[in-house]
Amino acid sequence: MTRSSSDLPLWTPRADALQTTAMGRFFAGLGTPRGDGTTPFQVRPKPSSYAGWHAWSCDRPDEFWDEMWRFGDVIGESTSVPRGVDLSPKWDVLVNGERMQPPGPDGPIWFPQARLNFAENLLRRTDAAPAIIARDERGARREVSFGELKVQAGTAAAALLREGISVDDRIAGFLPNIPEAVVAMLGTATLGATWTSCSPDFGAKGVLDRFGQVKPRVLICADGYRYAGKEIDCLARIREIVAAIPSIERVVIVPFLRDTLTADEVAGIRGAVAWGAWMSATPAGPGALAHPAPVRLPFNHPLYIMYSSGTTGLPKCMVHCVGGVLLQHLKEHQLHCDIGAGDRVFYFTTCGWMMWNWLVTALASGATIVLYDGSPLPPAEPDLLWRMAAEERVTVFGTSAKFIAACEKAEMQPSRDHDLSAVQLILSTGSPLAEHGFDYVMRDVKPGVHLASISGGTDLVASFMIGNPLLPVWRGELQCAALGMATDVFDEKGQPLRGEPGELVCAKPFPSMPVAFWNDPDGSKYRDAYFTFFSGVWRHGDWVERTAHDGFIVYGRSDATLNPGGVRIGTAEIYRQVEQVPGVLESIVVGQDVPDGQGGTDVRVVLFVRLAEGVALDDELRARICTRLREQASPHHVPKVIALVTDIPRTISGKITELAVRDTIHGRAVRNMDAMANPGALDEYRNRPELRLR
Repeated sequence: MTRSSSDLPLWTPRADALQTTAMGRFFAGLGTPRGDGTTPFQVRPKPSSYAGWHAWSCDRPDEFWDEMWRFGDVIGESTSVPRGVDLSPKWDVLVNGERMQPPGPDGPIWFPQARLNFAENLLRRTDAAPAIIARDERGARREVSFGELKVQAGTAAAALLREGISVDDRIAGFLPNIPEAVVAMLGTATLGATWTSCSPDFGAKGVLDRFGQVKPRVLICADGYRYAGKEIDCLARIREIVAAIPSIERVVIVPFLRDTLTADEVAGIRGAVAWGAWMSATPAGPGALAHPAPVRLPFNHPLYIMYSSGTTGLPKCMVHCVGGVLLQHLKEHQLHCDIGAGDRVFYFTTCGWMMWNWLVTALASGATIVLYDGSPLPPAEPDLLWRMAAEERVTVFGTSAKFIAACEKAEMQPSRDHDLSAVQLILSTGSPLAEHGFDYVMRDVKPGVHLASISGGTDLVASFMIGNPLLPVWRGELQCAALGMATDVFDEKGQPLRGEPGELVCAKPFPSMPVAFWNDPDGSKYRDAYFTFFSGVWRHGDWVERTAHDGFIVYGRSDATLNPGGVRIGTAEIYRQVEQVPGVLESIVVGQDVPDGQGGTDVRVVLFVRLAEGVALDDELRARICTRLREQASPHHVPKVIALVTDIPRTISGKITELAVRDTIHGRAVRNMDAMANPGALDEYRNRPELRLR
């Protein structure tokens, strides 16, 4: 099933990459005395390839992650004796590292003597350079310097302290992607409290399904948001949310659509106060009372609570820790993305997607983060994000495969229309990036750019597979397994696979494993989510192939794979071909249970397509779709039914939801409609005459 690939890579590293990239310097520095007189681990013999370094990082996690702590210049302390020339035996990096299971007394424990504060590590710069550049689809622009951000975060921490917030409390954000969201998170982290957030496009039920479980004491929100030229007021939803969550004592509202908030507008919202008044009530001058000192806490102290999509039931609440998030993101930013001071990092995201958390941590590397709020393809100017990248001199441009596909369909040519000379790295995630998406970026977005398709999840708030400045980029492939992540592909018997799809797994502990699931006292939800399919191995739920280049191809979710005639097919294999057919804007494919003629059941492939205006789903178009799948994939990929729809159901984070469509065509209830951005889209999938079994 392995796809053919070009004999030549799409991109190759510079000849001096080992000397000029952070990853090259990291590898070269191992075994060399440091500036503080200490000597790092002696890796002997030194690996001669990335594969060798990756193997070392997984086989010796104590060495790798200790070096990452030092290389990333983590601000923290040890509860044991100070470290000297040699590694102090009282500084443990990993306890119970041989046990791949949920963290806890019997599971893996990272850096048990370490204490640190997340906000302190992100707020190390205090100069006048921009820490945040915020743009929106209307053209508005705001800038916050590193010095200003530190003051504002300290002011927010003091305001939270005035509310009686401590390390045991949760603060919830229901905000657009604006500077106030970053400030509120950093204020929360300064005190050691736990931050959790949803984007304002969540309905009240979706927010209650999340925040209602974790019982925040303070809700920080905006009066509304803007999207695709429209203004959406959120005050009625906020009123409903606050009324349903008794734990909320204070509601801080950012006037986003309005200049000010009147008493009538916030009537009925318990504890409501405007953001400006809340912040200004705390003296802004220097001093411990104005800006509380960062509270240093254990490595595994909760930092974030993040949520699964909730499409199969109530969202799971995953608790991520201070040290795990910081170390993982420092590794990914500095080593894999070569991010440092002077870079400008953009990722199109909302506060309800893990890439927001990933983006914000770039402050710890001294980089400027670029926030954008609004539609990625605003009707008035569909190529606005590329113009923004040019104007702001963005060096790392992060987006989704869906956005790249939309730009390609619209025949945008950013390289012709905008000066993207500053862009050095383009990242894509959210769904698999098709081969033609790679071609489009290299041809029409920026020829010669380092393009990295990456994949991980909210479950680890990080990546399993990621880019690499020292390796070539091959068409359609994710470059490599991330350092420190024992990523592999297993067959159903738990044996490693090469050259054919299987289950994505991680065989050894990593620092950003959730420390717990909320409301899961015996850990059963956690174990059931990852550790029941293969014993002692994290099974992620993606259907993936490891290639001859030691890269990866992602075919979709393993629970959404199709199984016609007993042959497992990843849904992305079909999308890659179908969406190349002229006239097809996008598609969604599911398996329908049918009798096999022998008293059992089989699965037939059902494809729903959304077409460009004026295009008809006639016999000719059906034939072109089937021919392309037969010739470019296999006869097994050819759908038995092709049906026309006007909308594709998606989760709030923008991912197409095959499971909801599959349940709908089988007449089963969709468990959590509130996790969907457009639940009404499912109506046209019900009782389709094409799907009747004769």
